Amino acid sequence: MRKVQSALRQRWKTTDMWLLGLCVLLSCFGCLMMVSCYAADFIRFSTVVTQTGAMLLGIVTAIWISLSDFRAAARLWPVWVGIGILLCLLLWTPLGYTPAGSDDRAWLRFGSFSLQPSELLKLAFVYTFSLHLSKVQKNLNRLPQFTLLCLHGAAYTALVMVQGDFGSATVFLAMFVVMIFAAGLSLKFLLAGAVMLAAAVPLVWQFVLPGYLKDRFYVAWDPASDPLGSGYQQYKGQVALGSGQWFGRGLFAKGLVDVPEGHNDFVFAHIGQTLGFAGCVATVLMLVLICGKILRVARKSDSLLGSCICCGVFAILFYQSLVNIGMVLCLIPVIGITLPFVSGGGTSLLISFLGIGMVMSVSRQNKAGYIFHGIE
Repeated sequence: MRKVQSALRQRWKTTDMWLLGLCVLLSCFGCLMMVSCYAADFIRFSTVVTQTGAMLLGIVTAIWISLSDFRAAARLWPVWVGIGILLCLLLWTPLGYTPAGSDDRAWLRFGSFSLQPSELLKLAFVYTFSLHLSKVQKNLNRLPQFTLLCLHGAAYTALVMVQGDFGSATVFLAMFVVMIFAAGLSLKFLLAGAVMLAAAVPLVWQFVLPGYLKDRFYVAWDPASDPLGSGYQQYKGQVALGSGQWFGRGLFAKGLVDVPEGHNDFVFAHIGQTLGFAGCVATVLMLVLICGKILRVARKSDSLLGSCICCGVFAILFYQSLVNIGMVLCLIPVIGITLPFVSGGGTSLLISFLGIGMVMSVSRQNKAGYIFHGIE
């Protein structure tokens, strides 16, 4: 019993509490934004409850994952992939549905509980692709291995695109690029990939993108050109963001602008109108600190597997933050991507904490290796 207690204490000491603390602080801020939206009568109180419950469950789960061995978890990849694919297949059953305000059938409903399978699939990809990269590390820059890695990434992306969830599909592409670059891919392959991607853009535009997404591209940089149509959400977001000026109108001010999905995809606009430019800067700073901490753990990892896991989680959080804020600032078309730890949505918040748990697992074993190095 004493040995078990000693082992648990040792594992707790090597847990990256700074990283967890930053994420908890940002998610508490997200819950506060949900309360503000509820006070303005933009959302139901059940959304606040869901967000708070997901945060608490996420914290506990992240700590539990951090105490596990990330190598052992990665070797269980068939389990994660199997669960992810099964949930995706259920989208084509009566359990699958398209929520109001969305254009894709990418959610499952179990009574009053809803789930987005593509969120879980992101973490499955982090494990499987990290393991794949660590297995072919020495032959990474050979064409056969590079081709197989591309097929690996394309399989996940295609599975999500079939659901009509083009926003999540771009997240998988970002994860693929960041992780394969971190593994040491030669510059010639990166340049070749960039050329192929550029060549594919016209084909994707012509034959893949649905009409409503094309319309969003047309109005992205000037939503006022169609303020009651395709540009409505971004136009309202601009009005809300600008109304906050430097320090905002207050969390519970009267007459706040009701932006479509203002608690979710456009929560950054709600931050702007309630807390102003100062609140927006503070939010971005928190996200930068979290992403920077993850990259630091990746750099310190003594294994490629650990580094790639961290880089995969970094890619999810960094890319989603960049795109979400870009949508609100009218720099990027609306593609339905949430702001990590802040946007409303239990699945998104829970998966973000699970990803942090994976990073903390790598961090803990980095520290453990450092502590016991002199003894071994």
